[in-house]
Amino acid sequence: MVSLYFLDSSALVKRYVTERGSTWIRALTTSGVHNPLVIARITWVEVLSALARRQREGGLTPDDVAQAIQAFRYDLDMQYQVVELDPALTKAAGELVTQHPLRAYDAVQLASALRVQSGLVGEWATSLTFLAADDRLIAIAQAEGLLTDNPNHYP
Repeated sequence: MVSLYFLDSSALVKRYVTERGSTWIRALTTSGVHNPLVIARITWVEVLSALARRQREGGLTPDDVAQAIQAFRYDLDMQYQVVELDPALTKAAGELVTQHPLRAYDAVQLASALRVQSGLVGEWATSLTFLAADDRLIAIAQAEGLLTDNPNHYP
């Protein structure tokens, strides 16, 4: 069975910044493993925001941030499948925020993963796992029927 992973920004940033769960995320995402990886288009903004915040707080140097952005840009072009934000996805995210206590971008991330999951109907050899470093978002994703995992549960 092929394992397809949808990475929320909170999980994906661990590939580019060393913190709890980074080793596990890097093992799943290394190009040699060939796991299909999916992200939402907004992940670009969220990851850059996380990197900039860490730089402002002194956890990363400008060179660290530049290297992380360069690596992320390369992986975006070469490895990730991207779910584009369109009117239907915006509508689905809006419905999610009326049903669950979600922040706007979390709703877009979840709606993107649910879109991918719905596209797998009939593809019996593929499973989707939603990855996020946010227990509240994980719980809501589970309530919406997604398999989930949290990189913060790994060293």
